[in-house]
Amino acid sequence: MEFSEHIKTANVEDVVLRQPLHPPSRGTLCITGHHLLFSDREEGSSRQVFLLLRNIDAIEKSVENLLGYSSLFSSAGRSERISGSSGTITIKCKDLRVLQLDIPGMEQCLNIARSIETLSCLDCVSEMYPFFYRPSDLSLQDQWGLSSPEKHYTQMKELQNKWRLSTVNKEYTLCPSYPAAVIVPMDVDDEALKKVAKFRQGGRFPVLCYYHRKNGMVIVRSSQPLTGANRKRCREDEHFFQAVIDGSDKGYIIDTRSSQQAQQARMTGGGFESKSCYNHWKRLHRQMERGKALQESLIKLVEACGDEANNMDRWLSKLENSKWLSHVQTALSTAGLLAECVERDGHSVLVHGSEGTDSTLLISTLAQLIMDPSCRTLEGFLALLEREWVQAGHPFQQRCAHSAYSHARLQQESPVFLLLLDCVWQVWHQFPLALEFSEALLLRLATEVYASDYGTFLCNNERERCALGVKEKTHCLFQALLRSRERELYSNPLYEPTELAIWPSVQPQSLQLWRGEFQLVDPAGSPPGRSPGGNKEHDH
Repeated sequence: MEFSEHIKTANVEDVVLRQPLHPPSRGTLCITGHHLLFSDREEGSSRQVFLLLRNIDAIEKSVENLLGYSSLFSSAGRSERISGSSGTITIKCKDLRVLQLDIPGMEQCLNIARSIETLSCLDCVSEMYPFFYRPSDLSLQDQWGLSSPEKHYTQMKELQNKWRLSTVNKEYTLCPSYPAAVIVPMDVDDEALKKVAKFRQGGRFPVLCYYHRKNGMVIVRSSQPLTGANRKRCREDEHFFQAVIDGSDKGYIIDTRSSQQAQQARMTGGGFESKSCYNHWKRLHRQMERGKALQESLIKLVEACGDEANNMDRWLSKLENSKWLSHVQTALSTAGLLAECVERDGHSVLVHGSEGTDSTLLISTLAQLIMDPSCRTLEGFLALLEREWVQAGHPFQQRCAHSAYSHARLQQESPVFLLLLDCVWQVWHQFPLALEFSEALLLRLATEVYASDYGTFLCNNERERCALGVKEKTHCLFQALLRSRERELYSNPLYEPTELAIWPSVQPQSLQLWRGEFQLVDPAGSPPGRSPGGNKEHDH
């Protein structure tokens, strides 16, 4: 497909850009297949805005007289008004920035708006910008990614007498959302794994995601068992669970649904592990919202942050009604419970909800951040995200199709990864010395997950990335963030490593609104801490 067929007007002069924290600028606007570019033409100004069209969540247009003509209703006046007509396009970005463009000429304005609407919503992954991005200091021959299941397994020598690396999923046929290699108990062979996969939603059989070096306990994650109303059993699944605790007196199952939700799931073919069949396991239910409820929460939060009425009571009421901070609280307290089971009680834990691709990954990631000092370094944190989100099959393409401003409401959207970043920010805020990375890294990731030059967050799983050649044809964000120039931008100068677990407080007074991401400077404002000019901190 030629991008040019969607661009009716490529350049417009005398466009006025209005942005919070900046005086209005007059300059040239250009539309390309992937970017909106604005260059200030004022003498002595070198201001440029370089915005990925993929970052645009919604645009609002109004065609009106912006050149100061009065409303004249004579036929002459009317023609004068039309000849001086202009339009305003308000662009609302997925990273929550808002830009306004005043464009001379009604036709030009409508053409620009149509081009932006079409090009910002292209569905074909291989036409997205990461497949075209070729910076001079990166090579497609560079290593893609920071780790792999194979490398992760090799690094954990203590694990290797009881756990093995299985390539049962090497063609992605057993579980499309898992990587080609996974870590499973030594006592469970590949034939058994195939049966367990059939007994778990989406084929997501239990796999190891964390080994706690202090006491040898593990975190395992999966999707729900397909017990259904007939209470079906799978002997291989039960044996798998026995192999995980390996003679220990008990393990814990943390189910991220309420007990009632788990019971209801049984009526539609899903379910949970019964006490009689998994008698060495204690099930704990911790309900976590996801999907539509989380998306609605984000929309309400952003609406509250853009409220023009400077009324503190109204603001606090809207913030509370959004329920965003209560989702943060639930995620951190559930992750704390998981970490306590492993670190303090010395028991292994299996985590799942229904699909095991959202809340499950959220709390397993946070628990590792709480317990494991290596996950708190810059490289360790990025490797954790790669392992627990990219390789483990979080469906980024579906979840991050739109953000808080879009009028298109798709069923699959949900800001789970943004919720994770907010939870990590709360930990960073409460323990300013414990994490090697800064808030700037979290803000950068919050932008990249919705619109990026890099291929890291493309597609919904490893099978899709493999089919499209993402690792061969795009650059890796995590590799780029570890270059010395970037590392400097995202390092915490106060960092003092500690071997201890860090236990975040989840008391309401301890949790704060992440101002850098959400608290807009004015109703159409730019979050503090994010560069207002470009798609990222470093404008191109």
